[in-house]
Amino acid sequence: MSIENFGFLLIVAALVSIIARRLRMSYTVALVVTGIFLGTFPLGSQFVLSHDLIFGVLLPPLIFEAALNIRWVELKRDFVFITVMATFGLLASIAIIYTGLVNNGWQAGAALIFASLISATDPVSVIAILKEAGQKGRLRLLLEAESLFNDGTAAVVFVAVLSSMPGQSLISFKDSPWNAIIVFSWQFIVIAFGGILAGALVALVGMGVAGRTEDHLVELLVTAVVAFGSFLLAEHFHTSGVIATLTAGLLIGNYGRLSELTEKGRESIESFWEFAGFVSNSIVFLLMGIQYASLPMKDYWQEILFAIILVLIGRAVSVYGISLFFMKSRWKATFGQQHVLFWGGLRGALALALVLSLPADFPRRSELQAVTFSVVAFSVIVQGLSVKALLKKLKMQ
Repeated sequence: MSIENFGFLLIVAALVSIIARRLRMSYTVALVVTGIFLGTFPLGSQFVLSHDLIFGVLLPPLIFEAALNIRWVELKRDFVFITVMATFGLLASIAIIYTGLVNNGWQAGAALIFASLISATDPVSVIAILKEAGQKGRLRLLLEAESLFNDGTAAVVFVAVLSSMPGQSLISFKDSPWNAIIVFSWQFIVIAFGGILAGALVALVGMGVAGRTEDHLVELLVTAVVAFGSFLLAEHFHTSGVIATLTAGLLIGNYGRLSELTEKGRESIESFWEFAGFVSNSIVFLLMGIQYASLPMKDYWQEILFAIILVLIGRAVSVYGISLFFMKSRWKATFGQQHVLFWGGLRGALALALVLSLPADFPRRSELQAVTFSVVAFSVIVQGLSVKALLKKLKMQ
């Protein structure tokens, strides 16, 4: 993308932000709608949302900024519930979506890829909606942390599934089920723990450097290097960049915040990453709307409608099923919290990045893109616009 195009999008984002505030409309929703409008003009063809743009430029600051603001003191109380939701809950959602698609005539490989990339909720969309609603406390932590953690899980599952497809055809679970499970499990472990290791290594080195200076600008620079460096290092070794940046953000936001950074450095870092997150978020959703307008949605309307229903069912089973398991424990979520966790589980940037990363000759790639963009658009616009009303109805606002 050229500097001129990038500048144009920033100007549009600023105007949309001002108008959305005055109309008391969700900023994220307004960005997508504006993007769709721009995409109907010939000008829209100049703006392309690519995998490299999301993964290389926009996703690291979004993940890092979200992780930076999660406090371990608050997180540890609900860590078990959040972790189970982000792993077993996400896997349950993937299984339901996959089964539904296969029974509806989808090829197994395409179905499993779509299920893995669409099941994760998006921390950026969730955080934006909750900020606008003025939501704080445990519910906000559950939504933010679970969205952040399941992004990592989904990214790992997606890469593990894709890398387990020789010639881009799914490993045959019928012919060799145990071999398929072993290969997938090994890929999952390597990608996940490799990401954790890369993120921790870069964060610890960064904190070591930051601890040797009292210049807040150097501290700020170190966090930028850590955010992008952890992501790039993990991706270079074919592990999870999302997990790496998540790990680095949690370490910098907790250990680094308490012991390594100066007071002025902490203030500067919080302000800078809030701004970086705002810019990245704006660009992602504007470009999403622009590209959505150019996709052949009419050709796949039945698949889109069925996928939306399946995604909602998968999320419902994930939230209510896991919550039922914890109902008699100290980690239990109230029914009101469960309803918000279900309906507030928006999809976003990660799903778009993953579907755009599929090889050009991947089976049903065009259909996968159209369906993924449509599910994300539905969640951001329809669910995003109604979350505030749900919070008010449940008297949680």
